[in-house]
Amino acid sequence: MQATAYTYDPVSRSGQVLLDDGTPVPFDAPAFDAGGLRLLRPGQRVRIETEGSGDGLRVTLVTLQTF
Repeated sequence: MQATAYTYDPVSRSGQVLLDDGTPVPFDAPAFDAGGLRLLRPGQRVRIETEGSGDGLRVTLVTLQTF
């Protein structure tokens, strides 16, 4: 699934992405670390993997979108 980086805190390595419908979904350090990234800037297009649905939706991986 694709999303757009919305917020990112380099100290906690957590933040939020915006789904294409505008829904914000938070991610935590393990999801960020799983993608192998060192930095994330708001506005970057990312690929995410999720689990759960509705209010229980959580991001398990954040990485840069590549073509």
